[in-house]
Amino acid sequence: MTDTARRPTGPTPDPHRDAPDPNRWRALAVCLVVGFMTLLDVSIVNVALPSIESSLGAGSSQVQWIVAGYALAFGLVLVPAGRIGDLYSRRLMFVVGLAGFVLTSAAAGLVQSATALAVVRLAQGISAGLVNPQVLALIQQLFTGAERGRAFGAFGTTIGLSTAVGPLLGGGILAVFGEQEGWRGVFLVNVPIGIVLIPLAWKWLPGRDPNRSTGRLHLDVTGLLLLAAATVLGMLPFVLTTGQGDSPARWWFLLPAAVLLAAFVAWERREGRRGREPVVDGDLVRTRSYSNGALVGIAYFAGFTGIFLVVTLYLQSGLGLAPWQAGLVQTPFAIMSGIFAQVGGRQVAARGRTVVVVGLVVVAAGLLGADLVAAAVQGTSGAIALAACLAVAGAGSGLVISPNQTLALADVPPRVAGVAGGVLQTGQRVGSAVGVAATTAIFFSTVAGAGLGGQAQEAGSGQGTSPQVQDVFGHALSDGLRVSLGLVLLALVFAVVDLLRRQGRTPGHHGQHGAHDASVAKHRAG
Repeated sequence: MTDTARRPTGPTPDPHRDAPDPNRWRALAVCLVVGFMTLLDVSIVNVALPSIESSLGAGSSQVQWIVAGYALAFGLVLVPAGRIGDLYSRRLMFVVGLAGFVLTSAAAGLVQSATALAVVRLAQGISAGLVNPQVLALIQQLFTGAERGRAFGAFGTTIGLSTAVGPLLGGGILAVFGEQEGWRGVFLVNVPIGIVLIPLAWKWLPGRDPNRSTGRLHLDVTGLLLLAAATVLGMLPFVLTTGQGDSPARWWFLLPAAVLLAAFVAWERREGRRGREPVVDGDLVRTRSYSNGALVGIAYFAGFTGIFLVVTLYLQSGLGLAPWQAGLVQTPFAIMSGIFAQVGGRQVAARGRTVVVVGLVVVAAGLLGADLVAAAVQGTSGAIALAACLAVAGAGSGLVISPNQTLALADVPPRVAGVAGGVLQTGQRVGSAVGVAATTAIFFSTVAGAGLGGQAQEAGSGQGTSPQVQDVFGHALSDGLRVSLGLVLLALVFAVVDLLRRQGRTPGHHGQHGAHDASVAKHRAG
C-alpha cells in the first residue's frame, strides 16, 4: 500500500491535527440516525404495500418500482458519492443528501398517484445513496484504534435495527394512521427528524481537511458512468424478481452489465497509468484485508437480508398475523443484534477476524433452528419458537457486520475512505438484491406448487388461517431459509480463508492474529 507519509505535499502538518475531534461522538450520533432512516426505507415499505395498493390503485409493475426503484437508485450513486465526498467535502455531501432525503420523503407522503410515488422513490434512493458512504468515511476519519471499533459497532447496531424493525415500525405507523392512508406516515415521519438533523450535521460534522492539497481535482466522469451503468444493469434482474411468473428475459441484463464492468476495470487501469485519480484507487484494490472483507460482506448481506421478507410473508400470509404482530416476532433479532454489535465492536481490536467467524457460525445455527421450526411447528407456538431462533441469529449478526467493516477498512488510507465505504455498501446492496430475489423466488415457488400462490400476496388480517395454509407457508419459509443459510455459509468460507491468511502472516502468535489486526488498524488509522 502507498505510504502517504512519503509524499510530503501540501501545507506543513499541524502538530495538533491528530488530536481527537471534540465533536466526534455528536457527529456519530447524527450519522447513525440518518443512516438508520435511509436504510429503514429499504425494508419498511414492504409492510405498507397493501395500503399503497388500496389507496393509490397501484398495479403490480408500479409496486415493483416503488420497492425496487429505491434500492436501484441507492446502489447506483454510492461509489460516485463516496468519491466526490473524498475529493471535496464529506460534510457538504452529507447535508445535501440529507436535505434531498427530507424533501423526497415529504413528496412521497403527499403524492396522489402510484406512478408519481415510483418516480419520487427513485429520487429518494439517490438522496440516501449520497449520505451513506459519507457515514463510513466519517467514522474512518474521526475515530482511531479501539474507539473506531466501538463506532463501527454502533453502526452495525444501526444496520441490524433498520433491517429487522422495519415491519414493527411500519405496522405501528399503519395502526396509528389507518390502513387506507397509513402508508403516508411511513414516509412523512422522516421529515421532522431530518429537519432537526440538518443544522446539527452542519455544526458537528468536520469540514474539508485544510491539509488536503488545494490543487485542481480530477473527477473520473467516464469511470463513474461505466460503473453506474454496470451497477444498474447488474442489479435490475434481481430487484425485479418476485418468484411469480417473472420473464426469464430479465437475466439478459447481466450480459451488458458484465461487459460494462470489464470496460470499467480497463478504463481504471488506464487512468492509473496516466497518473490520474481513478474512481477506485489502485491502493484500495490491492489491499487484501479490504477485498476479503468486501467478499464476506456481499455474501452475508445476500444471506441475512432476504430472511425478513420471507419471514414477514410467512407470518402475515401464512399465520394471519397483523403487521405489528409480525414485527414483534422479528424484534428479538434486532435487540440481540444491537447488543452483540457493541460486544463485537469492543472485541474486534483484540480478536480480529475470529469475531466474525464466530458470529457467522452463530447466525448459521440460528437459521438452521428457524428452518427446522418453520417446517415442524405452526400457529402461536411456531411464531414464538421462530422469534427465539431469530434472536440467536441476531446475536451472531451483531458479531459479523460491524467487526467485518472495521477489519475491511483498517488498512484503507483515509483519503479514499469515502469511495471505500461506497464500494462496500454497493456490494452489500447488490448482495441484498441477489439474496432477496433468491429467497423469495424459492418461497413463492413452494407456495405456488401447493396451489396457494394467490395467498402469498395477501397480508394477514390478524384472524388466523387454516392449518393447511400454515403448513404450506411453513415449508415455504423453510425452503427460503435454506437459501439464506447457504449464503451465510459462503460468507463463513470467505471469513475462514481470511482468518487463515492472517494467521499465516503472523505465525509467531500461534493464532493470536487479532493483535496484529489491531496493530495494523491503529497504525493505519486517521
